[in-house]
Amino acid sequence: MQHKNFKSVDRCVYGRGSFSTLGEILSGRRKPENPSMVFIVDDVFQNGKDGLVEKLPLEPSDLLLFANADKEPTTEQVDAIRDKILVEKGLPSGVIGIGGGSMMDIAKATALMLTNPGKSEQYQGLNLIKIPGVYHVGIPTISGTAAEVSMTAVLTGPVKKLGLKCDYTFFDQIILDPDLIAGVPVNQWFYTGMDCYIHCVEALTGTQNNAFSRAYGEKALDMCRNIFLGKLSTAERDEQLMIASYFGGLSLTYSEVGVCHALSYGLGKVLGMRHGFANCIAFNHLQEIYGDYVLEFKEMVAFNKVDLPQGLSAQWDDQTIDAMTEVSWNLPHMWNHAFGANWQTELDKNRIKEWFRRM
Repeated sequence: MQHKNFKSVDRCVYGRGSFSTLGEILSGRRKPENPSMVFIVDDVFQNGKDGLVEKLPLEPSDLLLFANADKEPTTEQVDAIRDKILVEKGLPSGVIGIGGGSMMDIAKATALMLTNPGKSEQYQGLNLIKIPGVYHVGIPTISGTAAEVSMTAVLTGPVKKLGLKCDYTFFDQIILDPDLIAGVPVNQWFYTGMDCYIHCVEALTGTQNNAFSRAYGEKALDMCRNIFLGKLSTAERDEQLMIASYFGGLSLTYSEVGVCHALSYGLGKVLGMRHGFANCIAFNHLQEIYGDYVLEFKEMVAFNKVDLPQGLSAQWDDQTIDAMTEVSWNLPHMWNHAFGANWQTELDKNRIKEWFRRM
């Protein structure tokens, strides 16, 4: 077993209406020399959706930025946001990310890049960040990715899709308010929620599985079954998914992801496919790896009447499949978890290509 001395989120507020505590939380974190807080909000809320912007506890010194999440976040996007903040506000007291997993990752990465020199692509990897970032808060408006609780800010760079991963990445504060995830379209809700389900399956079935990861992962899986196959009310469903996402992230932190996420990174980097959707596309064809979990996943797709496209690979030429394979192959920590230290005896690039051709 690999021993991990991991950090976690410092503080967490949970409950309906807990978003209203943000102003009080931030008031004690505003520094006299520069009290500015930067709010990075998914631009889906820019048109007044859900009245979220009106609820922000903005002070005159603060900066409100809307970021687009139609595609996976990039190193270039984070660097541009960092530069805009420094020009307009200098080094702020903190960064608050509000939105889905992409906004969580953008906020975490921006907080780090405000204090570390150079480009964010330089820090894609483990423990490459050497200077703590500014204070940062995560407020998810959709649940499943566990980005609010993970030590990784996943970005797509010029060469690779990989996270800025270190103890400094963790949010200092998260607010989990189920009211914020009301009204998410069914397909998006499902794709993102399945990231939680797949996190747990991969954490529990790989070589780094252990009692700690099982404690959180098994509970999160049970909650996913209630959420995606049960008869919960919409309110109960949202509450359970928010906590399942949190538990799934803790399970993942002390274990690892595997085959599905490795393939998903290839789909995301080369095709720009959104992470949760890419996971679903890949997982649907991995019964040889994940067995009955894939059958259960298919049952969830049917039960929720979710649109999961088939036959996508018919549009991919050999060059595209080769490029996705290279991205996936260069994730040894995931293959090590899936197959063990001698994973290259179990896996070659042709097997990865065959998985892509099934999709």
